[in-house]
Amino acid sequence: MAQPGDTATVVREVTDGTASPPAVLASDADRDTIASQLSSAFAEGRLTVAEHAERVRAAYGARTLVDLAGLTADLPRPGGGSVRQQALLPDGVGRCLLCALLICCPPAGIAWLLAARRRARASGGAGAADR
Repeated sequence: MAQPGDTATVVREVTDGTASPPAVLASDADRDTIASQLSSAFAEGRLTVAEHAERVRAAYGARTLVDLAGLTADLPRPGGGSVRQQALLPDGVGRCLLCALLICCPPAGIAWLLAARRRARASGGAGAADR
C-alpha cells in the first residue's frame, strides 16, 4: 500500500492493476504536483487549452490520490516517460565539417548529413543524443 503523498506509486499501482486503489486523501502538495505535470503536458502540446483547464480544476478539487492519478493516466510519466527522440547527429559526424558544408553548399551538407544518419541507422550506431 502506498504512503500518503506517494502519488507516483499510486498511479503505477492503479494503471498496472497490481493493487486495489487505496482511498488515501490527497495533500495540497500532491495537487500541486499533478497541476505542474498537467502544465508541462500543455506546454508540450499534449493537452488543449480546454483539456488543461478542465484537468487542473479537477486536480484542485480531487479528494484522493486515485482521483489525481486518473488525471494524468494518459500522459507520459515525468522524467523520461516520453518517446526518445532520434539523434540529429550520428557518431562520427564532425560538427565543424557539417557547418562548413551547410554554409558553403547547403544541398551538399544536407545530403552528407542524411547519408551519415542512414549509415548510422543501418549499422545500429548510437547518436549524439545517446551520450
